[in-house]
Amino acid sequence: MDLTFAATPIAFVILIITCIVSLVAFYNENIYVQFMLHPYSVSRGKRLYGLITSGFIHKDWMHLIFNMLSYYFFAGILETNLGHWQFGLLYMVSLILSDLPSVNKHKEDYGYHSLGASGAVSAVIFGAILFDPLQPIYIMLIPIGIPGIIFAILYLVYCNYASKHARDNVNHDAHLFGALSGLMITIILHHQVLPEFVHTITEKVQSLLH
Repeated sequence: MDLTFAATPIAFVILIITCIVSLVAFYNENIYVQFMLHPYSVSRGKRLYGLITSGFIHKDWMHLIFNMLSYYFFAGILETNLGHWQFGLLYMVSLILSDLPSVNKHKEDYGYHSLGASGAVSAVIFGAILFDPLQPIYIMLIPIGIPGIIFAILYLVYCNYASKHARDNVNHDAHLFGALSGLMITIILHHQVLPEFVHTITEKVQSLLH
């Protein structure tokens, strides 16, 4: 589904602001440093704004492009189904919730910083999957689409494992808790999505059995 200002204004504005702020931060080290999440400070009641501002800057071009492409393909679907202000609320709350585990985990590590919209983007993807669990999702280098529900399960399993064992400087906690936040907030804001989700999956299973 296309992401346009006319159809999905909140998702469109978030995309534009994120790109602009990230580009400015690439060439302004002061903004780059100040906008990052610093768990050591946040856990002591300082630089709390980093819970939000860190989601609007990225490490480099590839980080920005990957996150915004993922966002682009799902944000329009979610805002159309969930509603405008509801989408904005989900995005901002998920941005904060996805960072809280990192704050707790690294609260004594003064040198740890985190940035990027990955947590909120994961929330958007999982919220969209709730509305269409069978939609094919394509992953780079894999030419076959994976049904959303299968992708979601694999994603959660991988993020949970990686958050405990990976040493790749990727904030897997943000990915995991962002995805869970997206599921929780979508269900809270649109109660009917859960029975519709179950009905869709049940129908698909029955069709495969027969």
